Amino acid sequence: MVNIQQLHFGYRKKKVFTGLSLQLQPGHIYGLLGKNGTGKSTLLRNIAGLLFPDQGSIDVMGFEPGKRQPAFLQEVFMVPEEFYLPNIPLQQLVNNLSPFYPRFNQQQFGKYILEFEIPVDTKLESMSYGQKKKVLISFGLACNTSVLLMDEPTNGLDIMSKSQFRKVMAGAIDENKCVIISTHQVKDLENLIDRITIIDEGAILFDQTIEDISRKLSFRISFDQEEVRHALYSESSLRGNAIITPNMDGEESRIDLELLYKAIVTNRQPIQSAFNS
Repeated sequence: MVNIQQLHFGYRKKKVFTGLSLQLQPGHIYGLLGKNGTGKSTLLRNIAGLLFPDQGSIDVMGFEPGKRQPAFLQEVFMVPEEFYLPNIPLQQLVNNLSPFYPRFNQQQFGKYILEFEIPVDTKLESMSYGQKKKVLISFGLACNTSVLLMDEPTNGLDIMSKSQFRKVMAGAIDENKCVIISTHQVKDLENLIDRITIIDEGAILFDQTIEDISRKLSFRISFDQEEVRHALYSESSLRGNAIITPNMDGEESRIDLELLYKAIVTNRQPIQSAFNS
């Protein structure tokens, strides 16, 4: 559905990507993880056709995003980290924008707004940043585009709203939709995504499915210093040592995304070796 080959992109004197390749398929929620400034937003904007590659190619459902053809725009929606919404009633916003998306579903939109507890009779300007973000997320989901891009969607959301977000997203995916969520708040995507791609300094450090991670790695708390010493990655905590080890017995453990992210960014080679064996 999304095929990126040898992508090169830079801002004047700063190179962001040099030969990045990535393939994304429908039916999945992808987690694009990385620190701020590592190229996550830039990658999403290239996929959306808002930025243009210096070299290489991006193919989205047979379209070249940079051409911004109407048929392409109907199939892609992006929830940016920073956005502007006019001071108009919520329903007027929907009436103005929904005709551009042939599969927009008003009933779905109303359901998401209800779940997010958004006051429907309030003008957008009177809403908080978090409420506006939830309006945009609700609209993007209700458009039923084949590709949904979300840049730091949980920024500005409180703890309850983040829980609502995960619940709404879990029920919104289907076999025809490809959802790509970029974030540096790794814990917000736990139990939601089914593949993670970690970017750092414009390069892909790690790209694996949750199923393969669970099959290859074991996550647990250990008080055994010998076990900690031989772990692929360890981090001390008040409860003991959080460790990542090769999954030798085949039993699945709960994946600690934050721990895995730290392990990849600081020293990915030991983790990667578990997938090469």
